[in-house]
Amino acid sequence: MKKYLRIILEILLAIVLVAVAAFAYTNYMGKKHISDDLTQNSEELDQTKEALDKAQEELDSTKEKILALTKDQRQLDALKAAFANGVVLSDVDALYKKEKSLSADRQVGLGAIRMLTNGVNDPNTVAAFQKTLELAEWNTRLQTVCAAQNALVAAGQKVSVLADCSRDGIPVKGDAAAEKPAKEVSESDFKWGYDGDTGPEHWGENFPICAKGKKQAPLNIIGPFEKSKETLTADYKEGALKIVNTGHTIQINPEPGSTLMVNKDAYELVDVHFHRPSEEEIDGKNSAMVIHLVHKNKKGKLAVLGVLVNEGKENPAIKLLWTNLPKDKKEGEEYAPPKVVFNPATLLPADMGHFTYEGSLTTPPCTEGVMNYIFKTPIELSKGQINKFPFKVNARPVQDFNGRKISATQ
Repeated sequence: MKKYLRIILEILLAIVLVAVAAFAYTNYMGKKHISDDLTQNSEELDQTKEALDKAQEELDSTKEKILALTKDQRQLDALKAAFANGVVLSDVDALYKKEKSLSADRQVGLGAIRMLTNGVNDPNTVAAFQKTLELAEWNTRLQTVCAAQNALVAAGQKVSVLADCSRDGIPVKGDAAAEKPAKEVSESDFKWGYDGDTGPEHWGENFPICAKGKKQAPLNIIGPFEKSKETLTADYKEGALKIVNTGHTIQINPEPGSTLMVNKDAYELVDVHFHRPSEEEIDGKNSAMVIHLVHKNKKGKLAVLGVLVNEGKENPAIKLLWTNLPKDKKEGEEYAPPKVVFNPATLLPADMGHFTYEGSLTTPPCTEGVMNYIFKTPIELSKGQINKFPFKVNARPVQDFNGRKISATQ
């Protein structure tokens, strides 16, 4: 009997021990869970505090910007009040009427005065800024271009705005391209080419003068001709060859010092580039290619020599250039082969007789006011040299005369 009683007591003791152990474990796990919850809550509290601190910093920054904007608005209001009587605008109008033509910088200044005086709804204000974009050289007058683009957007005009023209990273409102954040607006928004959606018929969507200009180039050169009054004298210098594939053509960047005299007016040679086929037509027919030599004088006026190219014998000057085409360079990256020199004069015909007309750049932004001198005498390239030019078609179609006359040397 004692034996069984002992066994029963041992079993009961074991049960009690198990129960005590289970209770202890449950108690431990409960405390651990509470500890974990407290740790998690503490971390979440720290994160919330950090978020609040960040929000406070952004709020303080926003307050500072609002104060700055308020100050800017007061300055603008003061300017508008000062110009509201129209006296300054009247004086500037009277002064500029004496000028035959205004530069892009003066056009944008005139537009600004009109905007301050008459507001953005004045048609003459809009016209002044549109004229600015027609005249400005976009690669050298970015500030002027930006001022005109932003002003036109403020006037409710549909115009694409360059990424570089956004204000402090804030996209200016306009069309779809302009409403993208500045970091998303890239050159692709203004991409142009020679076919499809980027072809010449679409250039005017981003470069208005290409579609609306009245003195666009190239032209179909056809008589009757007026007598040319210009005498051309080229004085080109040999220099290190610098050649680049722009993505639209092959371009030579000459060393400074090569000049073209148009009567007594000196022009500096700024680049040489090629088109296939020729952009200019003679009696409705294209040549195999054309070489354009672009010059600029001290006033910023452009003069372009056009050298027509026929298929014929091999040309030594072109052989030198094509041998040194940039093969491993990115588009737009200049290549200067070591110890290679080039003289642009080797591309000119012996006879400087020419046709003359006022036109434009034949690529965007299609700036007008460019004097074009197309030589009557073509040069020759071999069929192989023509085919080696890396662009099969990079020529703008001929444009409307719009009443212009073409002059020619005798």
